[in-house]
Amino acid sequence: GLSPLTGVVPFVALLLLQRRPVAGRALLVSGSGCPSHGLCRSNVLEQTRRQVAVLNATAQELFSLYLKCQGEPFSSESDKLCNPAGIFFPAFRVNRTSERKEVMVAMYKLFAFLNASLGNITRDQEELNPMAKELLERLHNTTKTTRGLISNLTCLLCKNYNIFQVDVRYGDSSKGKSAFKKKQQGCQVLRKYVQVIGQAARVLLPHLSPS
Repeated sequence: GLSPLTGVVPFVALLLLQRRPVAGRALLVSGSGCPSHGLCRSNVLEQTRRQVAVLNATAQELFSLYLKCQGEPFSSESDKLCNPAGIFFPAFRVNRTSERKEVMVAMYKLFAFLNASLGNITRDQEELNPMAKELLERLHNTTKTTRGLISNLTCLLCKNYNIFQVDVRYGDSSKGKSAFKKKQQGCQVLRKYVQVIGQAARVLLPHLSPS
């Protein structure tokens, strides 16, 4: 796979580079460095809450549908084949008592990674399962919600903490891998996503209640 590159990547560039494995570093900068400061919608907290809730409510269905569309041996041996132990996924080390800023940064890392992974999975499924309309639609909808969430987190980090650069590491691309490996990588990522999104929702939602 590709080894992650290191460098500082501003949010705006980051959103364009979604599918490349890049890493930047979280920096505290003065407010003038925040390009999206003025982009915060008035209901940004409510909207972010809703996006996290939607992702949490639909993650398990997306995983189940994905498995169904991959056929055998994934349908019957998902525990073994989709075990995410060996894949990279951002560590999520915050909990309800963590500072709000830490939680927001951890969330940004998680959803930036997820957005890039969904792009990877969608591309593979368009090639391997072009007739799986429901699955492809769900992948597109999940990606859209994730992008909206990233945009809201970007604005909250800028507005509240003057942070506009965050250290993000992406997983390996599946380009060039066999069909089986592509299917397996997708199911490992989605399995892990199901586990992490529930935890993320429990930690993030209290931080998003209007203070």
